[in-house]
Amino acid sequence: MKNLHTIYLGGGCFWCTEAIFRSIKGVASVESGYMGGNNSHPTYEEVCSGTTGHVEVVKVKYDEEEISAADILEIFFDLHDPTTLNRQGDDVGTQYRSVVFYTEEIQKFEVELLIKKLNRSLETSGKKVVTELVPASEFYPAEEYHKEYYKNNSSAPYCQLVISPKLEKLQKQFGDKLN
Repeated sequence: MKNLHTIYLGGGCFWCTEAIFRSIKGVASVESGYMGGNNSHPTYEEVCSGTTGHVEVVKVKYDEEEISAADILEIFFDLHDPTTLNRQGDDVGTQYRSVVFYTEEIQKFEVELLIKKLNRSLETSGKKVVTELVPASEFYPAEEYHKEYYKNNSSAPYCQLVISPKLEKLQKQFGDKLN
């Protein structure tokens, strides 16, 4: 991998988002953590309280020669609900908001294009994309027990009920982009 770029994605619980992007060709690494809040080095418990302003995110490093920012973003927007404010399924709170923290202007441009396209397709539903788009700020890695959560806990009820169906959808819709 030669041409590495970084983007930070928040689409609900970072366990789900991490499991999805670990499966994608061209993704060099995925790390769960926190971003966007107002205190340094937050803990999981602090973030879950909803008082820090941080969101659960994954830091995705990808090789542009193998997968484009547009493809990364298409997968991201397709595998979570970008129209629900501060919620993904039963995960509720500002720490689960839909957000893209970009590190390059091209990423910002790609997100803006995709949101316009999605909003056009949603016109008749009355829904609208609520995903925030902001420049990346300080990233704080999550505690060790969150790393590779699905891989290490795939039989846990949350993994079976929430993450496994997302991975099945990923396989069905983006099978050509998987490792």
